[in-house]
Amino acid sequence: MMASALQILVLVAGLVGLIVILSWLAHRSYRRFLQTASRRASTALPVAGPQTPLDQLFAAMEVDHAGQSGLMLLLENADAFAARALSAAQTGRSLDLMYYIWRTDLAGWLLIDALVAAADRGVRIRLLLDDVNVQGFDRTFLALTQHPLIEVRLFNPIRNRGHVVRRMVEMALGVSRFNRRMHGKLWIADGRLVILGGRNIGDTYFGADERNPISVDADVMLVGPKVAKVSAVFDSYWNLGLSLPIVALWPSFKADKQAFHKRLARHVQSALSRQFMTKVMEGRLQDHFLTDQLRWTDQVQLLADPPDKAYGKHTAPWMDTAIATILNSAKTEVRLVTPYFVPGTAGLTGLTRLAARGVKISLITNALSATDLITVYGAYRTYRGPMLAAGADIYEFSKPALSERKRDVLHSKVFVIDGHHAIVGSLNFDLRSAYINTELAVLFEEPQLVADLIAMFDTLASPAQAYHVTCEGRALRWAVARPGLPAVMTTEPEAGWSRRAVSWIVGHLPIKSYL
Repeated sequence: MMASALQILVLVAGLVGLIVILSWLAHRSYRRFLQTASRRASTALPVAGPQTPLDQLFAAMEVDHAGQSGLMLLLENADAFAARALSAAQTGRSLDLMYYIWRTDLAGWLLIDALVAAADRGVRIRLLLDDVNVQGFDRTFLALTQHPLIEVRLFNPIRNRGHVVRRMVEMALGVSRFNRRMHGKLWIADGRLVILGGRNIGDTYFGADERNPISVDADVMLVGPKVAKVSAVFDSYWNLGLSLPIVALWPSFKADKQAFHKRLARHVQSALSRQFMTKVMEGRLQDHFLTDQLRWTDQVQLLADPPDKAYGKHTAPWMDTAIATILNSAKTEVRLVTPYFVPGTAGLTGLTRLAARGVKISLITNALSATDLITVYGAYRTYRGPMLAAGADIYEFSKPALSERKRDVLHSKVFVIDGHHAIVGSLNFDLRSAYINTELAVLFEEPQLVADLIAMFDTLASPAQAYHVTCEGRALRWAVARPGLPAVMTTEPEAGWSRRAVSWIVGHLPIKSYL
């Protein structure tokens, strides 16, 4: 019996040792591949030369508001799509784009068409995509690179593209590295205009296909002197050693240009595409939509993780430090809108200390019935009780589902402090955003914009769109304003037993830092 146990221990130790050796060899091989992969450094094009339509729109305004930045909130999905489409249509110099997700669906193809049209006019395009959501869609983005003015790079990519088993083995042996993702979202047109926030590119983020769930999201459009700093951040990610040209991963790939353009035309000329474009462009004129709602302020700060956070390095402060400092400065109230709330011990301590000194904490996050990540809800539930005990108000977003469609999901990342300044970006209030992913956001003070975000918060927290969570002793209560349901429930409303079971199990596993 003892000999058998010893043999098992020896076998396990041998397997662990083998995995460690294979992982080391895989890491070494990948580092050598990164060093030999062909790529050229490049930087943002200067705002110079013949004026582009975007130059003509903003140059005089920037002179009139010297030292200030113009901001416009993009809270409506149609506005967010229109801002991207209109800026792409008017760009004449460059488009620098960074996205965690770019789906090849209706909205994705329409914006791909906008890129191709811009490149055909002579616009240089650099598209940086996180690799984790590109796998399986390589051919579309490879085809884009056949245009001499379009380059596509993948952040922290898998080498094995066309073979599922080899790809899975590579990911398993390099899981600590592949777990680090580029989660920021940027759209920079002509070095004049920036759009950043929570939206990726896809139907759900713009409400392009009403048959499918819609993401409730928030972006900010920025013009003025801060755009140059955003461009410098983009360059730092673009030229990072982990950002590889997609063609370096497919050295023998030959795109069929004619087939690609036929496929592109088929998508953008479909009845659904035409209907969507008509809807989002109605009342949004090029010369007015991008300028009329701008609010100017000199209180704007870009918050950005350094790109080498992807290596786990602390050569520069990470965003979590800046966010913690900003929140700790609160005097009266903090409003948090985040789809995923997993603050960890440090985050929970910081928020409960704020509450202890009289700062009102209000949180909106996804309900179990609405969330797209049940596992993350499972981690969140362990922090819900302590937050309520500290006196926080918690609202779980879950709009009633429309007929034959899944529930909409909250995807906004918005923090409002003392009713005076706000943060809008890609950062979730969770451990993954704090310590693993790279993130981007903008901090600003402007009374009307902050008031608009507070109004958005109040709408999302209303009984029509959210459950108000409270506690009586150690028992949780959900206030529900839905026909056919009790006014107060003691379990997560409108969520089946399987969702509750999975979230409960996850809540008891030691994996919160990965969610």
